[in-house]
Amino acid sequence: MADVRCLLDTGPLVALLHAGDAQHASCAGFIEGFSGQLLTTEPVLTEAMALLADVHGGPSVVLDFFLRGGAVLVPQSPRSLRRARELIEKYGDLPMDFADATLVALAEEVPTPDIFTLDRRGFRVYRWSGRNAFRIHPG
Repeated sequence: MADVRCLLDTGPLVALLHAGDAQHASCAGFIEGFSGQLLTTEPVLTEAMALLADVHGGPSVVLDFFLRGGAVLVPQSPRSLRRARELIEKYGDLPMDFADATLVALAEEVPTPDIFTLDRRGFRVYRWSGRNAFRIHPG
């Protein structure tokens, strides 16, 4: 992937930052071959910090990742929050969590079909701008 914008979900963020994670090697391999910009949302940051709370230095490692420019943190706007609410209602049968909803809303704002996620179940079903499928990475 060259010069693209790719959304970053919680699972790969945690896997990248925690060498003991079962998906660390595959996520690190994807990043090694990636030459674009990773974008994510504040709920993804929050989830990652919570998931790494019991790992020594885990929350600090997450914050340092963003402070070093590992990904661009895109804040929520009232418009994106309204869209997230619509998406959570639409995909309520899955169910869709808030972080995923903000990523789909961000895909519509940017726009980009690319997402770095381990959540194939959700992102194979979710559509951005109503009908567009995501390209899930790593493939």
